[in-house]
Amino acid sequence: MTKHLRVLHPAEGILAFYDGRVDGYRFAAGPNWVDDGTLSLGIASYAVVDDDEALVYDTHVSVDHARLVRATLEALGVSKFTVVLSHWHLDHVAGTAAFADCEIVANRRTATHLAARKVAIEAGTLEGPPAIDPLILPTTLFDDRLSLKIGNRIVELIELNIHSDDATVLWLPEQRLLLAGDTLEDTVTYVGEPENFDRHLEDLQKLAALDPASILPNHGDPDIIAGGGYAKALIAATEDYVRALQHAVDDPTMRELTLKEFVAPQLESGSIQYFGPYEEVHRNNIRAVLSSAKNGRR
Repeated sequence: MTKHLRVLHPAEGILAFYDGRVDGYRFAAGPNWVDDGTLSLGIASYAVVDDDEALVYDTHVSVDHARLVRATLEALGVSKFTVVLSHWHLDHVAGTAAFADCEIVANRRTATHLAARKVAIEAGTLEGPPAIDPLILPTTLFDDRLSLKIGNRIVELIELNIHSDDATVLWLPEQRLLLAGDTLEDTVTYVGEPENFDRHLEDLQKLAALDPASILPNHGDPDIIAGGGYAKALIAATEDYVRALQHAVDDPTMRELTLKEFVAPQLESGSIQYFGPYEEVHRNNIRAVLSSAKNGRR
């Protein structure tokens, strides 16, 4: 299950555990949420390491992945782990059992979402197989912001409403490094809550105000992540995409564009990179936006 997991080193004291974007590889036979929309797009969990401490940002797509993350860090001398969950979606919480003896931090909304769905998640009925059993719930909750000290490094946790209403990003002020979870994504964001677009745009401006020197998203190009991450322009590209989706509700011609056509200016500027599997993500996004508008949640 973990043979394609690779460890990237995008910045000093930062490890990215990346899996996916491997032609012909599948995690399991038949339809499953790990392959469909996760490994097909590529996914990274991260670790912030200092001395014998590590903050693990998301627990990856399986317990086996999480165990390998932990073993890799232990081999580097880490003996104290703090886990932070970026949000409640399955591909970010699947490996919590590997860190059951550790502090698991999440914002209160994430904890509420997970508690409400725990039975279905453990049964594999929420989004289909594989089941996540057991799902370990967060042990430390926060609202809005929380500052953690990992060794001698300060890590700020910031709660936002982007992609999901329970997003937590990590901000390392000394490096001006933003670990963005799913709030930013390359090629484009996955839309699950189009009724919250206005709030998403407000909170994207909060990310821009941080003025990050580098951005590390959970879903992105492994070569760009390994090279140090994305420029601040990724935030503006995400804003442009969300606004374009809003306009597509009233413009049928926009709905017929391919993703490559839809985001042509951003591709030309180099703020995002084209990856073919995101065409299906874009079609799903268009459908979600139109459904939301039809149901009066625009």
